[in-house]
Amino acid sequence: MSPRQEPEPPIGTVANSGAGVPHSGLIGLVARLLAWANRAMLAIGMIALVLAAFILTYSVFSRYLFKAATDWQDEAAVFCIVGAVFLCAAYVQAGRGHVGIEALASILPPAVNRVRIVLVDAVSLLFCAFFAWKSWTLWHEAWVDKMTTSSTWAPPLAIPYGLMSIGMTLLTLQLLLQLVAHFVPQQARR
Repeated sequence: MSPRQEPEPPIGTVANSGAGVPHSGLIGLVARLLAWANRAMLAIGMIALVLAAFILTYSVFSRYLFKAATDWQDEAAVFCIVGAVFLCAAYVQAGRGHVGIEALASILPPAVNRVRIVLVDAVSLLFCAFFAWKSWTLWHEAWVDKMTTSSTWAPPLAIPYGLMSIGMTLLTLQLLLQLVAHFVPQQARR
């Protein structure tokens, strides 16, 4: 029995993201732009997580050592974490790093597994496209109505909704790129 051959990663994945891998045409351009945007969002996400850790650490010290009020720290940390999670989702998807059920992949024949991957990408694309659209409607409502949180700090809700909207839009584009790549002949990828 020969070892199972893994298919070449789709265009737009981390392993095939434009860095050293030539692409041609519109798909190649979109793949390179999305890979650049994903790396930029990753950098922003890393900064946001470090900032959230600093904010929460400061909150603990200021609350327990100095008895200072900490009404803004929790929301600021949550906003940073929301931003990091949503902005980095497309980067994680580019490497197919999201949770997946590999037990099925190991028992299915390669042709059936390819169909499974296409179907999962299509359903994920539909879900994420709806989520992105709904996120943008929430952002617009929060922006127009100048909605804020109910805390005494009251930061605008347009901030987390905007981060969520941008992240879900990038994730939707990543999934669309990966879905289209299933139908692009190997020769057109080079």
